[in-house]
Amino acid sequence: MSGKIHQIYIVSSKRKQPEKLVTAYLEAGKGIQGDRYHTNASARIADGRSVPKNQISLIDADSIDDFLSSNPSEKQLSYGDFRRSIVTRGLDLNQLVGKDFFISNVRCRGTELCEPCSFLAQTVHSAVLPSLVNRGGLRAIVLGDGIIKAGDCITSADD
Repeated sequence: MSGKIHQIYIVSSKRKQPEKLVTAYLEAGKGIQGDRYHTNASARIADGRSVPKNQISLIDADSIDDFLSSNPSEKQLSYGDFRRSIVTRGLDLNQLVGKDFFISNVRCRGTELCEPCSFLAQTVHSAVLPSLVNRGGLRAIVLGDGIIKAGDCITSADD
């Protein structure tokens, strides 16, 4: 099972607009440098607390494309508006829950589905909640360090 990185985004602080990146640095146990989840994980580690299991999130571009074609919006929406760290192509992310996988050469582990939330419904479209159930992406933890970029492969560790 394999796919590719289509786009990469970070959000520097809660409720800020996503920023599209060409390359990103993944840090084990923290996530993407510059992202709010990385900042949160770093602070928790410094305080001796455990780190949440949502260091990065992924969503397949086809899920977004299907949603957009079925739910026209008055505003022009981008993949970043769906507030996931990594937009993929050609990969069934649901199959990675509980499994290790590689983003380029960086090992990660899928922890749970990333279901749409009420904030996403407010900022994108009210239909996002029912339309993206079980298609909203994947939350994951980062197990290694490394640089990733658009076009890099994502592969199951089982391959």
